[in-house]
Amino acid sequence: MNALEAQLDYTFGDSLPAPGALIEVAPGLHWLRMALPFALNHINLWLLEDEFRGETGWTIIDCGIANDATRAAWETIFATHLRGLPVLRVIATHCHPDHVGLADWLCSRWDAPLWMTAGEYGFARMMSAALPGVDGTAMLPHFQQHGLTDPVMLETLQGRKSYYPTLVPSVPTAYTRLQEGQSVRIGQRDWRVIAGFGHSPEHAALACVEDALLISGDMVLPRISTNVSVFAVEPESNPVRQYLDSLQKYLTLPADTLVLPSHGKPFRGLATRIGQLNAHHAERLAEVLAACAKPKSAAEIVPIMFQRPLDAHQLTFALGEALAHLHLLWFDRTLERITGDDGIYRFRQAASNAAGGAR
Repeated sequence: MNALEAQLDYTFGDSLPAPGALIEVAPGLHWLRMALPFALNHINLWLLEDEFRGETGWTIIDCGIANDATRAAWETIFATHLRGLPVLRVIATHCHPDHVGLADWLCSRWDAPLWMTAGEYGFARMMSAALPGVDGTAMLPHFQQHGLTDPVMLETLQGRKSYYPTLVPSVPTAYTRLQEGQSVRIGQRDWRVIAGFGHSPEHAALACVEDALLISGDMVLPRISTNVSVFAVEPESNPVRQYLDSLQKYLTLPADTLVLPSHGKPFRGLATRIGQLNAHHAERLAEVLAACAKPKSAAEIVPIMFQRPLDAHQLTFALGEALAHLHLLWFDRTLERITGDDGIYRFRQAASNAAGGAR
């Protein structure tokens, strides 16, 4: 949790949308919440008044997971808040289940197109189909190579082969592409697409500079730090660096921008929050570097970075994030990677760094 949260301005105080209700955060822009069956127990979704292809109606941004409770919550919204107007399009910021899970249902329900970036759409299709390399079991050899040996945890992870398809059973077979710098007209506003990396393949945040609004998705959250992980399908990636570089794009937005995050509450103080996130990752990197005075696997870094019990769901993110921080230091040549006789990758301070001290 963000220890410096008080530095942010929660524009709507402690107000939250009640189940099946909306809060208008700007003219024609409405905030709603859906429940999630995880420790992170909610997602914020956005309903925007729109005029598209000659029709008046609504655009939905992000969808919730595919379960009966979320479908029922949407049906309540449709029955009570659409004023008899149709949903004209569905935008998904990225491919994670809480954002794209019900996209196919929503698009079919309203005969509406799905808008995503190519990177996010492609990964959603691959993971929903549980293709080899991105299915749940692909993480097993990946995590074993990085030091996970607990047989109970490995057996639990083995049973997660269909985890993503359970939450995202299908994805529309066609989409409209979003890409960096594109201007999207929604209602009376022009929104600029800001592509972000590190958290997901090609995350799309939407910024309306004129009205100082940012639908930030998962890229900027007020209370928690966005997960950045190395996954089996891209085992040599450097997502922390990608994420930190992506954050700099938001610093060009107006100082009073109202940030509409996918988790937590709308807030002002975007530059302050980016500073907090940069400092958070700098602290984690220093912590990891110090720990690697002796060779450490990613699994051995997890309890250093996450000092609490973790279930299988949480461990996948924690181990991926521990590895991501190791990778940034490895790519920067501050750490070296070695392979043990047991086949496990371990990281240690590079000889120049060990001689000169932590930098």
